[in-house]
Amino acid sequence: MAQTVLHIDSSARLTGSVSRDLTAQVVERLGAKEIIRRDLATPLPLLDEAWIGANFTPADQRSDAQKELLALSDALIAELQAADTIVIGAPVYNFSVPSTLKAWIDLVARAGVTFRYSEAGPEGLLKGKRAIVVMTSGGTPAGSDYDYASRYLTQILGFIGITDVELVAADQQAVDAEGSITKAKSAIAALAA
Repeated sequence: MAQTVLHIDSSARLTGSVSRDLTAQVVERLGAKEIIRRDLATPLPLLDEAWIGANFTPADQRSDAQKELLALSDALIAELQAADTIVIGAPVYNFSVPSTLKAWIDLVARAGVTFRYSEAGPEGLLKGKRAIVVMTSGGTPAGSDYDYASRYLTQILGFIGITDVELVAADQQAVDAEGSITKAKSAIAALAA
């Protein structure tokens, strides 16, 4: 059983969303003692020049204004650090992740905080965590050459140290909605709690 789960939904649809329904089933299956909820239907701010400047200013030299600019990023990273398991709902929008999920990624992938550069190359700092990505799509097959959603999420999670990534796919719903959802529910039932 996962102790703490970070449950992230990124679908713009608040009702009738397959990815939201499936992530809820995953979280229930995990039986966590604590659930941290992050709904990206309300978009996060995009990075700008002031944020980049604050991020690259050494922590002990940041002004109060710079600390304030990084406060949301710090809070999002604290959620990741607190979680044993991260469940991410990732509907495919135009072959990739929703822009709201990309904004979350930009805010949590921070040099010196969630990854660092060493002589051997980049090293993720969020090791020992599990991620379950729930990918939904109308036509994009999971793992295909043009699946830039699940492949990207696996890459970026690994980059910040989360290499135990499982995929639950309800892909190609426009081709076979019932079969796709049945396949995803079977994968959820097979997940280790």
